Amino acid sequence: MSTDILVQIYVFVLAIFVGFEVITKVPPTLHTPLMSGSNAISGITIVGAIIAAGSTEIRVATLFGDLNITAILGFVAIVFATVNVVGGFMVTDRMLKMFKR
Repeated sequence: MSTDILVQIYVFVLAIFVGFEVITKVPPTLHTPLMSGSNAISGITIVGAIIAAGSTEIRVATLFGDLNITAILGFVAIVFATVNVVGGFMVTDRMLKMFKR
């Protein structure tokens, strides 16, 4: 393994631990508003996923022909990020309806 890959794996594992610690420290009363806001911000993820889906850098020869792995993973990321954004707006809408008379 090259040093770059090891550094990326190290940063990824640290991000998992830090994210877990931060999320577990949030009190339940703040969890829904913070999560719905962060889900809306994840629209930035959609932009990155669109860029990845348009990339043609990594191609893998398979039984089904030459597959563009980057485009496939980019499409999967678009789907998941869109579900996340829509879910965040649905939670926010439901939360705001609780305050209407």
